[in-house]
Amino acid sequence: MVERVTNWSLRHRAAAILGWLALVALAWAVGTVAPGTDARSSPAGDAGTGQAVLDRQATREPFWENVLVQPSSRAATTDLVTTLTTSGAVADVRSPLDDPAQVSADGRSGLVTFRITGTGAEIRSHLATAAAAVGTVAARHAGVRLAQAGDLSVSGAVDQSIKEDIKRSETRSLPITVLILLVVFGSLVAAAVPVLLAGTTVFAAFGFLSVVDNWVPVNSATSAITLLIGMAVGVDYSLFFLRRAREERDHGVEESIRIAARTSGHVIVVSGLTVVLCVAGLLFTGLDNLRGLTVGTVLVVGPAVLAAVTVLPATLSLLGHRVDRGRIPWLGKRQSRSKFWAAVAGVVTRRPALWSGIATAVLVLLTLPALGIRLQDPAPTESLPRGIPVIDAAARMQEAFPGVTMPAHVVLWNTRGGPVDTPAVRQAIGALTTKTPKPAVVVPVDGALVVRIPLGGAGNDETASRTLTTLRETLLPQTLGRVDGVGYAVAGRTAEAHDFTAQVLARAPLVFGFILLLAFVLLLVVFRSVAVPVVSILLNLLSAGAAYGVLTLVFQDGFLAPLLGFTPYGGVLGWLPMFLFVLLFGLSTDYHVFILSRIRERRLSGVPARQAIVEGTARSSGVVTSAALIMTGVFSIFLSLAAIEYKMLGFGMAFAVLLDATLVRGVLLPAALSLFGERLWPVVATLKDPSRTFHLS
Repeated sequence: MVERVTNWSLRHRAAAILGWLALVALAWAVGTVAPGTDARSSPAGDAGTGQAVLDRQATREPFWENVLVQPSSRAATTDLVTTLTTSGAVADVRSPLDDPAQVSADGRSGLVTFRITGTGAEIRSHLATAAAAVGTVAARHAGVRLAQAGDLSVSGAVDQSIKEDIKRSETRSLPITVLILLVVFGSLVAAAVPVLLAGTTVFAAFGFLSVVDNWVPVNSATSAITLLIGMAVGVDYSLFFLRRAREERDHGVEESIRIAARTSGHVIVVSGLTVVLCVAGLLFTGLDNLRGLTVGTVLVVGPAVLAAVTVLPATLSLLGHRVDRGRIPWLGKRQSRSKFWAAVAGVVTRRPALWSGIATAVLVLLTLPALGIRLQDPAPTESLPRGIPVIDAAARMQEAFPGVTMPAHVVLWNTRGGPVDTPAVRQAIGALTTKTPKPAVVVPVDGALVVRIPLGGAGNDETASRTLTTLRETLLPQTLGRVDGVGYAVAGRTAEAHDFTAQVLARAPLVFGFILLLAFVLLLVVFRSVAVPVVSILLNLLSAGAAYGVLTLVFQDGFLAPLLGFTPYGGVLGWLPMFLFVLLFGLSTDYHVFILSRIRERRLSGVPARQAIVEGTARSSGVVTSAALIMTGVFSIFLSLAAIEYKMLGFGMAFAVLLDATLVRGVLLPAALSLFGERLWPVVATLKDPSRTFHLS
């Protein structure tokens, strides 16, 4: 199939190239003319129930802001309350002047809270008016710190930081990719081809993703991951194809492209299919955000595969020997056979048991820290640096009033219809708030009520989680649970993060089981050997475990924190281990299939098993290492971004890919295969008709 598609592209070069450009233009046009409406994700569990109730109300829950007054000053507080009240932008101003709960436990800080009035575009305008009022009062009281942080100001700071991070990742990924490709190919033209194909692939994916946003939630994490995966796999697929075509150049330009299609082209299709199917495993979680990640990955990997087997062969045919123009001295002069990896494979295959044991021991040692992993999403104050004024303000508030910037939203509704705000409910709320941290605020939202209750702690830490559990399992049943006809659910950022992680853990066996079964069946069909998929799965599990361990050591325990520029908060992002497992399984198959197919190619020609392993590794590990360096470089860009979530993702993927392409595929794989000796691929070795086997390389 791949050969037929490639042959068509070679016969119709103009149609293939122009067709690709038309597809990219169509994606851009569709995304521009019919952009998405930002489909809203639904939280999991109890938090999702509460949010669904609020979504059914005729009005939306109002936004609240807080101002920290430090040190506590009656004059500054009075001035602030007066200025805010007369601004026309806020309502329901609460302060230490009328509520002792607005004073910190040590008496050194005061808290002024208020509701932003207005609807639609007025809300942002009124927020700016309130912020200006706070600034004016602060200027009149030089000895008092007035720091504002709340629903809108914190989310605005997070959104702005995300936009800046994505922009930085876009501008930095290209130079790193080009530099590595120049080293690999030693030619400006050869380096430009993969970059242009990957760039147009990402461009098309974002166009289609914009339309999909009408139905599937696409958040900032989806956009950033789609960008980096698109650049990584787009360049890698082009690299595999182009390197094989150059290796077969003695057969002529057209024939070398056909050989590359027959070998590396099949690898690319299998790899792309594996990545897509593996990432589809995330759908078993039932979580909207991971559904968006799945769709984003499919929309960028699919076109990357299509480009690699259609427009890339047509472009290489059109360029001919000109693909090597713009040569840079001393670069790109690598042989098709890597002497380094040949030497490594020769050493480990002579004593495979010893080297398998050593490599496995290293991976197990790296995995050990993962035994203490704690899945916990960071609060905004833990995610972003305190150099951002709003984040610094929120952090100071957390210290003086634990949990006030990320309160639980206890949603109340009448299960029989109609309003829920009755004297009995108000009495139950009063009984509830006497047992919870202060200050609590009751907010009417059409026919529902929302009780905003601080959970203490730092937002998502163990203290907040314990308070959330106590609230759900003890306090609410003992108070509002005794009021007939009242439904309740706990929403809010902390509750959403808690429920999200709980659902990820609950669905993890389904996701992991699907991925493992898929990998086994796919490799069994491709290589027709039970040993190969078993070895592959074990190696992938060791690689993923090592990545988990190092991720825990670095980000949860804080090892290398000063060097990487972050402050550890005692946890690892809730969805990251599962996503890392899924993506690593998909991407590592890329390298695994490439190396194994070269090894089997030698076995099919009658070469002894050990020699086939050494030669197959020597002829494939060089290009695999180059591809891994590109992926590592692209993912490492995340380490330079502000949000700790991106740093975790970038470090985890970069380390996992690099480890997988070196220690695992370069050392452990040839050693493990050597343990089978001449029994390696016994079915293939006895086939009378080699044409019945898949030709991959």
